[in-house]
Amino acid sequence: MIGELTRDEVDLAIAPLTINSQRERVVDFTKPFMSLGISIMIKKTALKKASVFSFMDPLSYEIWMCILFAYIGVSVVLFLVSRFSPTEWRVGEGTNIANDFTIANSLWYSLGAFMQQGCDISPRSISGRIVGSVWWFFTLIIISSYTANLAAFLTVERMLTPIESAEDLAKQTEIQYGSRESGSTRDFFKA
Repeated sequence: MIGELTRDEVDLAIAPLTINSQRERVVDFTKPFMSLGISIMIKKTALKKASVFSFMDPLSYEIWMCILFAYIGVSVVLFLVSRFSPTEWRVGEGTNIANDFTIANSLWYSLGAFMQQGCDISPRSISGRIVGSVWWFFTLIIISSYTANLAAFLTVERMLTPIESAEDLAKQTEIQYGSRESGSTRDFFKA
């Protein structure tokens, strides 16, 4: 069409033409009524299939191992503190002296604290309460961090796109692309 105008074969051309410097040198354009720019269509990336252990992705393997060792360590310390503290022992039926914090109950108390749920038994000694309070505070920080990271992981998975603009597409070499043989879009990618 531009050639027909320059050769005086036609007086006027109406078409969806892109205004560029080469064309402006030889013909006059009206004011553009619609400016769309270059649009890119890209195949949606397949989302990673969720596995059974996807809930563990927000925290690294090392952090999960540290949490596990801290859980076992706190349970053992709570058991030992309860075993050696006289205020944890109570007189049961008859002359039996009992302690509520067996190793199983210590593990259960620590797990309940980690899940922010609590437990039927609680330490009576000051040292046991200090251990429990430190563990509660630690689990509060871990649960808050986990929740924030989980929200970030779920958001980032949906927003991840390899190409954001035409400039990104022109700069990269991994993704093959094409355009019409003649036109300003082809000229843009050649430059």
